[in-house]
Amino acid sequence: MASSAPPVQAPPSAPPARGSRRGRLRRLTRTDRIVLALFIGIPTLLHVFLIWVPTVGSVVLSFTDWDGISPFSELTWVGFLNYEQITTILPDFWPAVQNNVLWLAFFLVVPTTFALLLAYLLDKELTGTRLYQSAIFVPVVLSAALIGIIWELIYKDGTGLLNNVIRSTVNEDFHRQWLSEEGNIWPVMVAASWRHVGYVMILFLAGLKSVDPALREAAAIDGASEWQVFRHVVFPSLAPVNVVVLVVTIIESLRAFDIVFVINGGRNGLELVSILIYDNVVGEASRVGYGSALAVMLLIISMIVILPYLFKTFRQDLAR
Repeated sequence: MASSAPPVQAPPSAPPARGSRRGRLRRLTRTDRIVLALFIGIPTLLHVFLIWVPTVGSVVLSFTDWDGISPFSELTWVGFLNYEQITTILPDFWPAVQNNVLWLAFFLVVPTTFALLLAYLLDKELTGTRLYQSAIFVPVVLSAALIGIIWELIYKDGTGLLNNVIRSTVNEDFHRQWLSEEGNIWPVMVAASWRHVGYVMILFLAGLKSVDPALREAAAIDGASEWQVFRHVVFPSLAPVNVVVLVVTIIESLRAFDIVFVINGGRNGLELVSILIYDNVVGEASRVGYGSALAVMLLIISMIVILPYLFKTFRQDLAR
């Protein structure tokens, strides 16, 4: 009996050539290029026009003497004279810098810590969590000017809510001029914190949602207390969010203006660098060059505070 021939196996298919349609990416069509140009070009142009052009313009104007109304032909180049006069002629500059630094320190310690505590509690999905979260976030929706008006009514001397509550519960003879006395920056910082807490709480809450629950469970099984779990597991996992919160807090503190201006126009112990910039650029002084120099000084102060921390954080991320 003749043995049957072994079956012939088909040769394996050759891999697609590099130049074949399957092995190459689809080329962008003209429509794709137009869409990409619009989505990238328009935001870039807006950013350059609204951010970089005013910034460069302020730096240039800070070396000039101009009232903001006269033609550019009457603009006078004065060099560093505006910067020299900031610390010699303007008596409110250093008190304003001190108030900005105090504002920043207060925001980093009090409302930011309180926002982290609220976010940690709300992350536990307690009863009514959604209601509490919405109520705390409501001030963020309101404008800073409206918040200033609300707290001005709360702090009002005669018929203000705070004085009336203290008189009816603690001391019926109590009376204090919260916004008229020297050192009234503390009540105003409390008013500004009302809005800041809700904003930062949402940032921390979003970061807490991204923490791996398995890490918490493993730490709890090993016998770690809730504080130890938060300190060694939760808080290190919030490092990217902490950078965002720090930058946001610094920016909000150094550019604080609306609430202070609405309450008393930045007077009587509430002088801030932003108020001085407004008074010189938009106010009766009409010294655009001098106000631009103040704006540049505020920018430099912001960069001194923000850049070292950002470089340190990014360097640690790259090392990983």
